[in-house]
Amino acid sequence: QVQLVESGGGLVQFGGSLRLSCTASGIPFRGYAMGWYRQAPGKQRELVAHITSGGSTGYAESVKGRFTISRDDAKNTVYLHMNSLKPEDTAVYYCNANPPRTWGLGDYWGQGTQVIVSS
Repeated sequence: QVQLVESGGGLVQFGGSLRLSCTASGIPFRGYAMGWYRQAPGKQRELVAHITSGGSTGYAESVKGRFTISRDDAKNTVYLHMNSLKPEDTAVYYCNANPPRTWGLGDYWGQGTQVIVSS
């Protein structure tokens, strides 16, 4: 059974920091690209950051320079380090595991973790 379990969300003040974690089980984690998405109330889910199986990263313009995605394949875990948080970062953050296209498999989602940034 595949599980992605996020943790680390919470309430933080403007300018503060949080680290989100997502631990996967039931998949060959090393082969998966991993991503963090977020969804604010009334808005569509958006990609925040992603990291390939080889460690290449990409970020949404709105978080560049503030957020850092990393992975520890030995722990089957992907992290999102969030600094200089703003109220507009308030959202539910979701972890996504995306397999190579050649595997012909679907992707997986975690249950989400709430981040609230107070002004």
